[in-house]
Amino acid sequence: MSRISRLDRSEVPQETAALYDKIFAVRGNVPNMFRVMAHRPEIFATMQAHFAAVLNTGTVSTKLKELIIVRTSQINETPYCLASHTTLARKLGWSDDQLTHLAEWPRRDDFTGPEKAALRLAETVTRNANSVSDEQFAELRGFYSEGEIVELLCAIGLFNYFNRFNNALQMQPTKAGEGGCHPIEQKSLAGDPVCAPTEKERLTENTTA
Repeated sequence: MSRISRLDRSEVPQETAALYDKIFAVRGNVPNMFRVMAHRPEIFATMQAHFAAVLNTGTVSTKLKELIIVRTSQINETPYCLASHTTLARKLGWSDDQLTHLAEWPRRDDFTGPEKAALRLAETVTRNANSVSDEQFAELRGFYSEGEIVELLCAIGLFNYFNRFNNALQMQPTKAGEGGCHPIEQKSLAGDPVCAPTEKERLTENTTA
C-alpha cells in the first residue's frame, strides 16, 4: 500500500476533479500515482500537461517512447510503472517476447537500428547519464534530429522521475475503475454519465446561489 494516501475525487478541488474525469474517461481509472500527487494540485496539473506533451507530441512515435519507458522502468525495478506501460506497449504493437526479454535487445534482430540506439540511450542515461559517450551521441545523430533526441531524453528522464517517486512510496498498481467519479443517473448530451458533484462543488453552489 502506498505510504501516502490516495485522494478520491470527493477530496480534491473542482479543477483537479475535472482532470480526474478526463483521465478516467480515457483510461478507465485514475492512476494511484496521480491520486497521490493530487495532494499538491499545482504539481499534479502541470505534471499532467508535461506528461501529455512528452508522450503525445513531436515526431518520435508513442510506440517507441513506450518501449524505452518499459526498459527504463525495468532497470529501475518499478512494478507500478511496468504494470501499466508494458500493457500500453503491447497494445501499440510490441510483442510479449520483445517486452519480456527486452534486456536482450542488443542480440535480437527484431529491433531496428534506430530502436536499438534509443534503447541504448535509455539504459545509459538511467544507469549513469554522465557516461553517454561522444560515440554514442554520434550514433543517435545518425538516426534522429536534435528535436527527436530531446523527445527521447524527456521520455527517459520523465520516467526516471516517475520510477523513483513510485518506488519511494511503494506505490501499488492501479485497478480498473479506481479513482473515478461516482456516476449519477443524469446523462450528458454525449450520453456519458455525469459525475456526482464533490462536497467542495456543492458548497460552492450553495454559496453562489
